[in-house]
Amino acid sequence: MNIHEYQGKEILRQYGVAVPRGSVAFSPDEAVKAAKELGSNVTVVKAQIHAGGRGKAGGVKIAKNLDEVRSFSKELLGKILVTHQTGPDGKEVKRLYIEEGSDIKKEYYLSLVLDRATSRVVMMGSEEGGMDIEEVAETNPEKIFKEVIDPVTGLNAFQARRMAFNMNIPAKLVNKAVGLMLGIYKAFIDKDASTVEINPLVVTGDDQVVALDAKFNFDANALYRHKDIVELRDFDEEDPKEIEASKYDLSYISLDGNIGCMVNGAGLAMATMDTISYYGGSPANFLDVGGGATAEKVTEAFKIILSDKNVKGIFVNIFGGIMKCDIIAKGVITAAKEVGLAVPLVVRLEGTNVELGKKLLNESGLNIVAADSMSDGAQKIVKLVEAEGGVTA
Repeated sequence: MNIHEYQGKEILRQYGVAVPRGSVAFSPDEAVKAAKELGSNVTVVKAQIHAGGRGKAGGVKIAKNLDEVRSFSKELLGKILVTHQTGPDGKEVKRLYIEEGSDIKKEYYLSLVLDRATSRVVMMGSEEGGMDIEEVAETNPEKIFKEVIDPVTGLNAFQARRMAFNMNIPAKLVNKAVGLMLGIYKAFIDKDASTVEINPLVVTGDDQVVALDAKFNFDANALYRHKDIVELRDFDEEDPKEIEASKYDLSYISLDGNIGCMVNGAGLAMATMDTISYYGGSPANFLDVGGGATAEKVTEAFKIILSDKNVKGIFVNIFGGIMKCDIIAKGVITAAKEVGLAVPLVVRLEGTNVELGKKLLNESGLNIVAADSMSDGAQKIVKLVEAEGGVTA
């Protein structure tokens, strides 16, 4: 789960991390009011979307007076902002962050991420912060330094100090930088974050070390422990289908293809998508119904797939262990009848109660194509979609 910059900064503020003053605004009038209260000579008007690269896309404006605050707010609110992280469709700006200006002396980059290769949290830093950090990582990776953090001891002060020196933070400000890094790490751990990115981290003209941006991503599996974080969720920034899936504890991710997939088990789901792609198809989604799904859950999963207008065919690939094939069959039949199935459907069932599941499907009266294996099913759905005039990969 992602949150907005202004929400991330409020979390950092609670942990003693220096961040500029600011307020969220949903209208030009609110933006002007916030700017007046800040009383800053320069005011920054920032679009708030769940994506990086806002600066390059024109989503960050520097206002020198209240008239410019109003003008920039009118320009940004309702604008579709396209960045390297939003995709070509972009995201609509529905809220702004009105922030006091900062006297930036030097920009840096700092982040904390979970490295799955080592099962450790890693702190990364660079003196090349700002809008071109991705290019730095690609062309000059030696400029990005790492500190692997022992989960027993946490981030040690000497590691933070070493990072500050590697980033070439001025010696007189190293202690402030260390304090900031320790505060960010504590927020990361306490809130069960999976990523915290500060880009840029800045040194100001009055010798402060400040987090000028804050990008948080949280482990969805730990959100039950953080009601305060869940309350920060912005449904406007999420795919409606993914929101609906979360209500039924379904793992769903919308993709750009036209072949809907319903599978049990994340590994099998990935393999299914790969197999569809191998045979020239294009998956429309990742959908794992889990091991203990009910007929109702399967029915909702099927409805969510069919709610995607790009879907021209569906491949159901179930290996029944804990999940029984007859439960899947009942869910598929119920959903297909409720929504009126109008696209090709290929079903591959294997495992517990497979014969009963196949019997239910055969007697359903639905136009269902049976498959003997994942490979067979993938080939069949790709051919059916092509025959229907669907564009494949």
